[in-house]
Amino acid sequence: MKTVLDIHGLSKNFDKQAILQDLRLTIREGDIYGLIGKNGAGKTTLIKIITQLLFADKGTVSLFSSHSENEWSKSLSRVGSVIESPVAHNHLTAYQNLKYYCMIRHIPNADQVIRETLDYVGLPDTGKKVFRDFSLGMKQRLGIAIALLSKPDFLILDEPINGLDPIGIKEFRLMIQRLNQEKGITILISSHILSEL
Repeated sequence: MKTVLDIHGLSKNFDKQAILQDLRLTIREGDIYGLIGKNGAGKTTLIKIITQLLFADKGTVSLFSSHSENEWSKSLSRVGSVIESPVAHNHLTAYQNLKYYCMIRHIPNADQVIRETLDYVGLPDTGKKVFRDFSLGMKQRLGIAIALLSKPDFLILDEPINGLDPIGIKEFRLMIQRLNQEKGITILISSHILSEL
């Protein structure tokens, strides 16, 4: 089985406080991996390092067997992520938000891709409702839809079930299983609530 992510000896400090210390982590292709830790444990910091939004003080990150920082950067094209909260425009509908991301990512057949993606995440009929008026569950689904547009091999979700009601959590679990089983996406999910994850 191929390795999607391999981390060795990763350390990160903020203001001389150790957030991550000598971390080791390996995620294999096809896994659904839960990253558990209390608030402030460094989960989001780790995810930001994997996606190059932050850089570690020490250690190595290899994504899809990358051997250099340049290869790691190129490998990020195979990663979809929702970090902290979905990045969508408040005044746009679900369709319009996805259209915007299709344009900046140069995704061909945008209309078809958008409709398939919205259907897949359970948002086929949001009509003219704009993002700011979405429920928390709808916002999370749209964030995942944005992450799925580029057909990633590896999906990283930071606290995606935070604030969802029990029905929303159940629907989210089923969607994650479908993404893994039907599309073969390797998934990393962080949470501070073990029972929900």
